[in-house]
Amino acid sequence: MKLEPLLLRGLFVAGLTVGGLIVGAMLVQAPSVVRLAGSAVVPLIGMAVPASGCALPPDGVLCPRQAS
Repeated sequence: MKLEPLLLRGLFVAGLTVGGLIVGAMLVQAPSVVRLAGSAVVPLIGMAVPASGCALPPDGVLCPRQAS
């Protein structure tokens, strides 16, 4: 057998092996649970809305009025 077909076959087998390992790892691995809203109350510093009801800084930007 010539050298070039042997190298190409080896590269093909190596690629199939790596691809199979990657797909197998994706299928076997269980996703971790993402908890965006935890049970503990954590105060958000800097996210408090002022008494005026507008969270934007007082630099002349107008806040849309809420329909009440």
